[in-house]
Amino acid sequence: MSISLRTQVGIVGAGPAGLVLSHLLYLQGIDSVVVENRSRQYAEQRVRAGVLEQGTVDLLIKMGVGERLKAEGLVHSGIELRFAGRGHRIDFQDLTGGKAITIYAQHEVLKDLNNARVAADGQVFFEVENVSVHDFDGPRPKIRYQRDGTAYELTCDFIAGCDGFHGICRPSIPQGTLTAYEREYPFGWLGILADAPPSSDELIYTYHDRGFALLSMRTPRISRLYLQCRPDEDIDLWSDEKIWQELHTRLASNGWTLTEGRVLQKSITGMRSFVVEPMQYGTLFLAGDSAHIVPPTGAKGLNLAVADVQILARGFQRFYDTGSHDLLDTYSEICLRRVWKVQRFSWWMTSMLHRFPDENPFDRRRQLAELDYVTSSRSAAQTLAENYVGLPME
Repeated sequence: MSISLRTQVGIVGAGPAGLVLSHLLYLQGIDSVVVENRSRQYAEQRVRAGVLEQGTVDLLIKMGVGERLKAEGLVHSGIELRFAGRGHRIDFQDLTGGKAITIYAQHEVLKDLNNARVAADGQVFFEVENVSVHDFDGPRPKIRYQRDGTAYELTCDFIAGCDGFHGICRPSIPQGTLTAYEREYPFGWLGILADAPPSSDELIYTYHDRGFALLSMRTPRISRLYLQCRPDEDIDLWSDEKIWQELHTRLASNGWTLTEGRVLQKSITGMRSFVVEPMQYGTLFLAGDSAHIVPPTGAKGLNLAVADVQILARGFQRFYDTGSHDLLDTYSEICLRRVWKVQRFSWWMTSMLHRFPDENPFDRRRQLAELDYVTSSRSAAQTLAENYVGLPME
């Protein structure tokens, strides 16, 4: 026997997509319930992406969850592309009419969103078990789950599947309904979090004979750095000393020094591109990583999830205001236009900056020519800048 509950929108997953959607709906006067199998502590401590597009920042502030973001976020008006030992700055503000990016870690965004949902008496249930979705081919879909040993059945008007690439929502859609597009990259990223002040005021993307490297940051005291490696690399073979030595080699530039510090975390991340079409089936809508994955080179994962749920929230608002399904019916079409543009940009950045195991001398010269063109042509640099700070919403 289970306890029956009712809401307007049931949301599976309390990551950025699920929590942003839930709070947007609250601001629109629409009820939602969020269920999440992880703990709140896990979500708020897991180190993930940290680059927010201009549009993401603007939305979070508009939603009333941007006070810490404005106080603690690091606003960057450009990035550096470094190759052949020389750096070349891409000036975002000049190239995009004043737009920028902000460095503010995903787990900090989640803290702000969770605090906002608690302050609004929002229903967000962590550490639930045995989550499943049912009857989403009709007007009364259901989410079933267990919490503290008690079974629940949540009846909704709609379900938002915001539960990530490994979640249960996408696989619950009937087989043969969705088309998946996927590319696995023949390399990964070895990433470290270091107790060291960043050695640059802005991100540095580096193309090097030994492979890609990235200098990023989380705070004025904590650096985030990455090295291209094999996707099956054994992290135990990389001592802290070896990692720093390789970073020094790949990031080297005349007159520039890399600041070292204690390594707080290190991990290997594989890289893939993935899109599923359509992003909806009946009354079940997919958003964020449950529908698409991008390689991290373009810093788009969190931002793409936020873009999805902005569109979805508008669709729900239209339905509850007027009874019209028109925006909900076109949700997938609208989102996928942006998703594929972002996939193109992320693939392009990845292909331009990484060494491929099967490349030949022609490929290497072509990559260097691409970098030379991007850093010497205003129109080419503008294309990079426009995509990096965030494409406009449809």
